[in-house]
Amino acid sequence: MSGKRVSPMTVTTCGLLICLGVPAAVPLSLLLAAALVLVAALADGLDGAVAVVSGRVTRTGFVYDSVADRIGEAAWLVAFWLAGAPGWLVAVAGAASWLHEYVRARAVAAGMSEIGVVTVAERPTRALIAGLGLAALAVVDLPWLPPAFWAALQIAGLTQLSVVVHRALR
Repeated sequence: MSGKRVSPMTVTTCGLLICLGVPAAVPLSLLLAAALVLVAALADGLDGAVAVVSGRVTRTGFVYDSVADRIGEAAWLVAFWLAGAPGWLVAVAGAASWLHEYVRARAVAAGMSEIGVVTVAERPTRALIAGLGLAALAVVDLPWLPPAFWAALQIAGLTQLSVVVHRALR
């Protein structure tokens, strides 16, 4: 697959579609759902690489990738709910991760340079929790644990980010 023939947005779209397949896979196999998270995470890493290598980095692609990431993460959280996690806990985990990304975006819009800080709760961490969490649920019946871990890390990451944003924008 040549980076010049495949557009970055195509790779992003494929990753998003794979993410949307994760909840559908849960009733079939938690291990399949976990594998789909892994493939989606690989696509998420490739879209940016394809954009850079092919010289097709765009502001539209940047926004589309971010929106696709949020929708994909929502799909992973739905998968936890379908696997038996309490809905309220899944909602808290999702809200915390969306707030983390929203605070960063608003801080950059307000003048903070770049991302400010890499926290314990970035997208790769969420992908690991989703993939490993779904795989673990195939062995251990603790469906509340992955979204609880997700939420706890998001709150810690939001705290880290909030401190840096406060300092940067004073």
